[in-house]
Amino acid sequence: QVQLVESGGGLAQPGGSLRLSCAASGATHLVYTWAWHRQAPGQARELIASVTTLGVEDYADAVKGRFTISRDADKNMIFLQMNNLVPEDTALYQCKGAAYADAFVYWGQGIQVAVSS
Repeated sequence: QVQLVESGGGLAQPGGSLRLSCAASGATHLVYTWAWHRQAPGQARELIASVTTLGVEDYADAVKGRFTISRDADKNMIFLQMNNLVPEDTALYQCKGAAYADAFVYWGQGIQVAVSS
């Protein structure tokens, strides 16, 4: 089992920045892909950024160039730096760890991000 706890959300103004953190514990050595998902009200959850243990990153078009995913393997932390925020970034953000080709998927409880002036 892998436990994930997000922090760092809150309210930001358009054009502002936030940094989300995800603290991982448990069997983290099993996880190959770390990712951030988000779900806006009335919409489906979407994958926005991922990074593998080999350091391969991928981003959804909606956040490419504005968001950066990173990890500190020694501290079992995953980060999402969000710059140039827009109101459409308002959503519940969740950290995810996936192991064994997504046969095992672990989720954090999520943290709210709101972008508004």
